[in-house]
Amino acid sequence: MKIGVIADDFTGASDIALMLRNHGMNARQFVGTPDLDASDVDAGIVSLKSRTCPVNEAVEKSLEACDWLLKQGAEQIILKVCSTFDSTPHGNIGPVADALADRLGEDVVVVCPAFPENGRSVYQAHLFVADQLLNKSGMQNHPLTPMTEADLRLVLAPQTKWDVAHIDFATIAQGRTAISAALENQQKKMVIADAIQNKDLVEIGAAAANRKLLVGGSGIAMGLPANFGTNAEISPWTGKPGPALILSGSCSTATRGQVAKYAEGSADNTLELNAREMINNQYDPSRIADWALTREQTPLVYSSADPEVVKAAQAEFGQERIATAFEQFFAQLARAFVEIGGERIIVAGGETSGAVVEGLEVTAMNVGPQIAPGVPALELAENGTALALKSGNFGAPDFFEHAIKVLGSNHE
Repeated sequence: MKIGVIADDFTGASDIALMLRNHGMNARQFVGTPDLDASDVDAGIVSLKSRTCPVNEAVEKSLEACDWLLKQGAEQIILKVCSTFDSTPHGNIGPVADALADRLGEDVVVVCPAFPENGRSVYQAHLFVADQLLNKSGMQNHPLTPMTEADLRLVLAPQTKWDVAHIDFATIAQGRTAISAALENQQKKMVIADAIQNKDLVEIGAAAANRKLLVGGSGIAMGLPANFGTNAEISPWTGKPGPALILSGSCSTATRGQVAKYAEGSADNTLELNAREMINNQYDPSRIADWALTREQTPLVYSSADPEVVKAAQAEFGQERIATAFEQFFAQLARAFVEIGGERIIVAGGETSGAVVEGLEVTAMNVGPQIAPGVPALELAENGTALALKSGNFGAPDFFEHAIKVLGSNHE
């Protein structure tokens, strides 16, 4: 293993797995830290649900993953976080990065969540989503990690014990030599790097060839495989033509648009979940799985409500109670659907994706072709079920329709 990745959620893990695969590395995604040998792959990606868990738990799980990756031979570790830098004022990005840097003996850590292909760019240390500052992009309404500040220095500083520095775009634009020189001038610092286009990330990757730890979105991996001279033979994708199901628990603007487009004229094939009925256990996963299997068109089961509706439900029932109830339901539904013959599942939302993967009791996933930037087709190692895990903000309006086709066909 050349590169080891510790991802703070499941969609982020598949996102960076696809990036590494697209740039010539044989990549495999694991669910939690496995108890097996994986030294046969170029890149190992450990998926954790550590974005919103208690800080101590996030640190402990991340260090466990780091130790396992090092045992597989990993020479470089990436802490994969969301391209919108989702976190709270107390973590978990900063504390986990601190702990990993200490474990690895690193004293300068490059931090860059940019992913230009999906509209994420960093300029003057501020994070943009398309042409909007992060705190005006809709992320300020996130139900678990609302992002109300776009200056990444101000987001990260309260979370880390280290100083936070910045390499501006004027330096980045000069290329790897200038970036390397700027990094050498830092000590015991988290360094926010500007990046507005793919070639910036390639140059950052080249400059970070000897760094033991990097922090960022999947874009930060763009320039790293070339440092190892890896050009692995990638296995062809074999799709699954059987019954499919779409599950959406994301309340992001992009996903709500995708849900609305897919649901147009398909009332018989969609089921919207209500928070009150969910709390009162009025949804039977087995019955809904049976219903889903009988649909001529791929059914959509969703809880992608408007932010104001979400806030009202959280105020009435409590944020954690609602989140737990929905995650348990989606996990049970996915498991019931596969048990009766379902072969394809498309999931929107990071927390929902994590719940589904855990519900299916997955240990590892093989990475297939791209469905959308940041979203690969996945094949479960246990039973061959085809899966797509989509971050809430990713994908075009017709993402669901396209994902169904990719998961069901044989192609690259």
